[in-house]
Amino acid sequence: MRRERRLMAALLLMAVLGVLAGCGSQEEKQEEPRQEEEEDRIRIGLSFDTFVLERWQRDRDAFVARASELGAEVNVQNANGDVEEQIAQIEYLIEKDVDVIAVIAVDSRGLSDVVAKAKREGIRVIAYDRLLTDAGVDLYISFDNERIGQMMAECIAANTPAGGKVFMMCGSPEDNNVSLVEKGFYSVMDKTDLEIVETAYADNWLGEMGYAAVSGFLDEGGELDAVMCGNDDIASQVIRALSERRLAGEVCVVGQDADLSGCQRIVEGTQTMTVYKSIETLAMRAAESAVALAEEGSVKTAGTYFDGTYEVPYIGLEPIAVTESNMQVIIDDGYHLEEDIYLNVER
Repeated sequence: MRRERRLMAALLLMAVLGVLAGCGSQEEKQEEPRQEEEEDRIRIGLSFDTFVLERWQRDRDAFVARASELGAEVNVQNANGDVEEQIAQIEYLIEKDVDVIAVIAVDSRGLSDVVAKAKREGIRVIAYDRLLTDAGVDLYISFDNERIGQMMAECIAANTPAGGKVFMMCGSPEDNNVSLVEKGFYSVMDKTDLEIVETAYADNWLGEMGYAAVSGFLDEGGELDAVMCGNDDIASQVIRALSERRLAGEVCVVGQDADLSGCQRIVEGTQTMTVYKSIETLAMRAAESAVALAEEGSVKTAGTYFDGTYEVPYIGLEPIAVTESNMQVIIDDGYHLEEDIYLNVER
């Protein structure tokens, strides 16, 4: 194990220094156990795509807190949506001799080489929430993204008139989850008489692209009855475009992540549904898995997931579709406070 090798090296170094120094002071001898403890501590690298989205800050805090409880230290890096920066940061974590690296990928297809480098160094790699394709990671942990797409489509089908027109305002095309959500969405939509009139993507998950795409579509005379949004941040911009044309509340809009603003829009009546994913559950499971990988070298999972080249160990968590009728789920979980969700609504 990497941390065992670090400890052996530290002990050897201290032994050599002890021989050279002869009899050290009592104070120096008391420092030795502390040095051994630090060398033995599990080191985890956590590489984020960005902190622009509200949810990633929650992931970071929950992951770091749980890892700390388990005696591990976490080195957090933020790539700010730049894949080359993320590669450089992962290489930095490799140089820091961490035991495990958990990655929220900027580009699901762009990290296979640096992951291979980490694995050659004996570092375990976790694909956190977003699959790393063709990389053969040691663990992929996420929510069931196809089910998320199905939930979005089911909500739209239930809240859109027959033959209605649907705009798909998807997330970043570099995020493998986007294709999985689309697959789930189509699996339901193909069984309805609803028409998908346009599909657009938000590069780097920029919500403003949702505003531009829907505004442009409507300005050109397009008609729509529903918009599927890649997340709640995109939904906020889509609803801004609808509001400017007095269509907010008339068009079914769905998103995901259960951002506070998204939950507020649902109870206000401008957004129909969001998909709630218990971030604390995901982050804590991932932190626990990282520690297990450092200690044991593997994690027991119920199944595997094909990354395009390899079958990788997979932990899949269940999402929850949240509308105004079951908003209490968010409150009961402590994800948002009731008074914050209903801030702009009289009850």
